[in-house]
Amino acid sequence: MKLRASLAVSILAIALTATGLAPSQAVAVPSGFVALSNAAILNHPGIILLDSKNNEIVYESNPDVTRAPASVLKLVSTTSALKTFGPDKTFATSISATEKPNKFVLVGEGDPWLSTSKFEAAKYKRAFLPYLINKALAQSPHIRSISLMYKNIYYQDIQAIQRYYKGRIKIYPHPLPQAQSVEAPIATITSPTLRSIIEFTLLWSDNLLAARMSLMAAKAEGFSADSAGIQASFEKLFSELGIPAPGLVVKDGAGLSHDTRISARTIAELLLKIRNEPTLESIYVGLPVAGISGTLKNRFTKDAPAGVGLVKAKTGWINTTVSLAGFVSVGDSDYVFAVIADHVANRESVRQGARVAIDKMLATIARPMPGVPIPTSTPDAPDASIPITND
Repeated sequence: MKLRASLAVSILAIALTATGLAPSQAVAVPSGFVALSNAAILNHPGIILLDSKNNEIVYESNPDVTRAPASVLKLVSTTSALKTFGPDKTFATSISATEKPNKFVLVGEGDPWLSTSKFEAAKYKRAFLPYLINKALAQSPHIRSISLMYKNIYYQDIQAIQRYYKGRIKIYPHPLPQAQSVEAPIATITSPTLRSIIEFTLLWSDNLLAARMSLMAAKAEGFSADSAGIQASFEKLFSELGIPAPGLVVKDGAGLSHDTRISARTIAELLLKIRNEPTLESIYVGLPVAGISGTLKNRFTKDAPAGVGLVKAKTGWINTTVSLAGFVSVGDSDYVFAVIADHVANRESVRQGARVAIDKMLATIARPMPGVPIPTSTPDAPDASIPITND
């Protein structure tokens, strides 16, 4: 039996050396991990596994090839917003009267999370835009249409308020001229902190919030509010964090574009910063937990139960990409990992198979910390019924 065990370790070491891994890494990852990383369904993904205690590479396979990361890019968007505005930033939106009884001015600070849903406003403390319109209408209760001048409000939110009042009040929106003065507000609403918005964005992979935050950060840093501005903003972010990002290409802040490119290594290096910098804690907090919360709630439970409660990560997918990046508990260590498989076949059955392969791969190394119970629930997590635009 000793001879067989020794032979098995030797064969594994030879196999790892052939793939560019040092024989010492054979001790760190089981053969099942290596086999799953090479699964045909993943089609040569970019993979990297780091020990966050010492930043040492435990395993890597094509980690420097830039790839379409899907929603894993939201890790960059939220970091950019957090570094630009700080976790305690809030966004105020006010409405003011004018000399005309049916004309009002709506001025905001670019709140990415305004809502016309009473449910969302109550449950998640979102700033409820109809509150402002109702306060304005109370000034002139008999009018049936209003002219609404607006500034620093997303046009999608203006359209949402038009839909909200459809059949009751007609709202005619107009951008506020730069030179026009604004009277004292009738009423003001304020968003939750950016920390809360980021945690929600990551937990549920909200495309709109991620896109808006990336544009907000770019604009605040003096760049254009478009893909070129986001690219410049992300390059500045990685430079300030001391993270190399060769070949970085950014087309949107949500990760929806197939033309966006970033490497698994760059994502993993960012995750190390997120784990070690207190100012970035809300990004770590917001990540879904395997089998328990957010976009990972229904993963790992059947195919890789050993990872339930021990993997905390950002999910991602677009047509030909399945990705996952975050942290896996391995005894008394947190390992940082990034997996980007961007050449999977464009069929949901294949994408699902790729997810299962990734989950099983992580489950081969997941181990609870001695003396620490595995989490089984997330307090106050949003309902699973919330629509997910991309994960």
